[in-house]
Amino acid sequence: MGLVHATATLAPTKQELLEAWLPSRPWASGAGAVEKVGEYRFDDPLGEVGIETILWRTADERVLQVPFTYRSAPLDGAEEFLVGTTEHSVLGPRWVYDGCADPVWAASVAGAILTGGTEAQMVIERGGETVAVPPRVPVRGSGAPGATVPEILGVDSVRDDGPVTVVVAGGLTLSLARVVGTPLSGSATLTGSVGEHDLGVLVVLG
Repeated sequence: MGLVHATATLAPTKQELLEAWLPSRPWASGAGAVEKVGEYRFDDPLGEVGIETILWRTADERVLQVPFTYRSAPLDGAEEFLVGTTEHSVLGPRWVYDGCADPVWAASVAGAILTGGTEAQMVIERGGETVAVPPRVPVRGSGAPGATVPEILGVDSVRDDGPVTVVVAGGLTLSLARVVGTPLSGSATLTGSVGEHDLGVLVVLG
């Protein structure tokens, strides 16, 4: 379960960070202006790293999948994957990374796929009470509860292959569809939806 700071501000905002970074990504094909479609989050068991994957619609109607991780200090060895830094009005300075290079993101996605997990339940505090926030992008792994999840302490490599980013970490390979709807092959999957719209396979574990 994750707490959303409903009245918090970010400077610069996530969208401002994204719009400065996105055109340089080979899978984005120079995309500029974007509109947020929704997001799904996972919990860091240690409670230190924010893990959020945001779906963005471009001007040409593609939907791009961008995982972000938010850290209170720089991630060693991940300088080339830094999206930018921002100031959170509650949490202070945050280093924002392309999640594909972050072992906490890789571990959370692999765990969800292998155990049949879902997105984290997000809550807000309102009037002294904790209120559940309905998920905008529900996701589910194809596995089953109790499955063994290998420990992931680092990311070995990140490679862009057209509209797919391939991440090798902890002896596992994760293939993430940067352009939602890109065909991915494999039986161990993370699938998702927005409203009544099925997004299909978002990530495959090999």
